[in-house]
Amino acid sequence: MYLLGLAIVLSLLKVAEIGPVAAWSWWIILGVYGAAVAWWAWADASGYTKRKAMEKMDQRKKDRLERQKQAMTPGQRRR
Repeated sequence: MYLLGLAIVLSLLKVAEIGPVAAWSWWIILGVYGAAVAWWAWADASGYTKRKAMEKMDQRKKDRLERQKQAMTPGQRRR
């Protein structure tokens, strides 16, 4: 996602002719887009994306269980 954001910013700078990016070739900017596509292809093929989503879901589950345990501690009940 960072590579895509970088590519978009570079494209906008190139079109607006701002800074040193204005003098760069379009191939450099297209190369950043290509790197983003390659990253996504690798992440999907290797299971990286799915693994990260599962880790995030597991962390949310652990946090929820911890909150429930904290709510059940004696002496801290709400009435």
